[in-house]
Amino acid sequence: MSAAALALVIIVVLAIAFAMMGVGIFNRLVALKNRYQNAFAQIEVQLKRRYDLIPNLVETVKGYMSHERETLEAVINARNQAVGGLERASGQPGDPEAMKALGGAEGILSGAMGRLLALSEAYPDLKASDNMRQLTEELTSTENKVAFARQAFNDAVTLYNTSKQSFPAVLFAAMFGHAQDAALLEFDSEAIAEAPKVAF
Repeated sequence: MSAAALALVIIVVLAIAFAMMGVGIFNRLVALKNRYQNAFAQIEVQLKRRYDLIPNLVETVKGYMSHERETLEAVINARNQAVGGLERASGQPGDPEAMKALGGAEGILSGAMGRLLALSEAYPDLKASDNMRQLTEELTSTENKVAFARQAFNDAVTLYNTSKQSFPAVLFAAMFGHAQDAALLEFDSEAIAEAPKVAF
């Protein structure tokens, strides 16, 4: 075999190896991106459940705490803001702006819910209500599920970011449409990370 033919074979083998490496990197980045997007979908399910429980809780509390209208309105407004934040984030899981907006809205909602639950402690009839007890148990359970889903999402985002920033993927990531790092979902308040403790 001549030197030119040998050189051509080496170039072809290297090109095939390079292409296979690129395909492997592309497939891994797509799989990891899909994983963190799926993890966000799990957060979305739990947050929607949480948002659905809040109006029921407010209606239950309203009969007992009618003069606490400002607190009730703050909870509903915070819930509506969080719903909007979730809708924006659902379209772009991992987008830094969307994650920051959702985290901020969740922090405001957690603060408003904390104030509502703290005020409800002053109403013995409300504390004795079966409906209130059931709603707070469901809310506590949902808060725990949100915390677990958020941890799974953040783990998937960290794996995706680490993979795309590592060599040799860092050479190809931008070319394959993975230029921007995905953002973690961090809530401004720790209230959602630890479910509210309500004793009835």
